[in-house]
Amino acid sequence: MIMAWIWLLIAGLAEIGWAVGLKLTDGWSRLGPSLVTLILIVISYVFLSLALRELPLGTAYAVWTGIGVIGTALIGVFFLNESKELLRFACIGLIVLGILGLKWLTR
Repeated sequence: MIMAWIWLLIAGLAEIGWAVGLKLTDGWSRLGPSLVTLILIVISYVFLSLALRELPLGTAYAVWTGIGVIGTALIGVFFLNESKELLRFACIGLIVLGILGLKWLTR
């Protein structure tokens, strides 16, 4: 079961990478970022599928997207000059709590 969570973490990190990469592709007009984004999409889906061998679908999908949301939101705030409102961080914190709750409830 621990490997499933590790695979899910890798899938989530790859999702962060491809979400940020998607912005850098400039509408798929830049070859380098487009190729890296496509590779990260494949990596993300492969590791998500490995995690789904052992984890419930709803939990795995929610955690996978949650990792992606948290990571891309933080990258947006700290590297892409997006809003740094306190309420934004509170909302990200709620997502973290949801992920931890799902992890705790999954056996």
